[in-house]
Amino acid sequence: MKIWAHTLFKNEERWLWFSVTSVIDYVDKLLLWDTGSTDKSWEIALRLKEKYKEKIELYQYGSVTPENFSKARQAMLDKTTADWFLVVDADEIWWEESIRKVTDFIKLNKEKSVESVVVPNYNLVGDIYHYFPNSAGSYTFGDKKGNYTLRAIKMISGIRSMGNHGVWGWADKEGRQIQERGTYKFVDAPYIHTTFLPRGESRVDDQKVPKRAKKLKYEIGIEFPKDFYYPESLFKEKPDFIPSPWKTMDYKYKFLASIQTPLKKMKRKIFKSKVGY
Repeated sequence: MKIWAHTLFKNEERWLWFSVTSVIDYVDKLLLWDTGSTDKSWEIALRLKEKYKEKIELYQYGSVTPENFSKARQAMLDKTTADWFLVVDADEIWWEESIRKVTDFIKLNKEKSVESVVVPNYNLVGDIYHYFPNSAGSYTFGDKKGNYTLRAIKMISGIRSMGNHGVWGWADKEGRQIQERGTYKFVDAPYIHTTFLPRGESRVDDQKVPKRAKKLKYEIGIEFPKDFYYPESLFKEKPDFIPSPWKTMDYKYKFLASIQTPLKKMKRKIFKSKVGY
């Protein structure tokens, strides 16, 4: 049973190292493809390739737009010869227990009908010490709605990448989204998602990534307990030039967030959130 991981990245120097090192020991191969980084992400990717020579396939795919994003994902899929693959975004960091749970489920699963795995996540906002409540999430899988994502997919016949960035997904040969086939399994294996935090070297670098400007949110989330156990890769050795993940919200952010947070909470209560962006 072979399991690969797919990681596309552009201007992710703050989190790329932690993301890849959080899963690399649990997959057979990781496709690490750059889509036009202008910060230190490519340098980080080279360091990762040097560290994990046998497992990482590094490639400069070239620039993508929201409209041709699915082609990049399809190219990764076409290169994959595994039985299952994981979608590991460059802004997500896994606990060892969580990634082990998912990969063990895939390897030991006796339910032949299962074709994908859905997991929960902590969606961070403001800094690494705060997160959105699950009620702020808009993804629905059966009776679960909130901060959930489809993260492991079986290489079924005819599977393909479909849709523009923001509403993109994996589909079967009839064009149905994989989750609509009713063949997914929920595994309680959360990870940390830093999608709403700064990700490139600066906000200028973040602005160069399609649709990332929409993810700049001024909001104060729920504070993690003081004894919260963060993913292990955040504490492991890293190149010195990689920014510290432990930076807190600055005063400007706190001021704007204190104004916008009550308004956004009210908006979520009144208006139904849509999937995608």
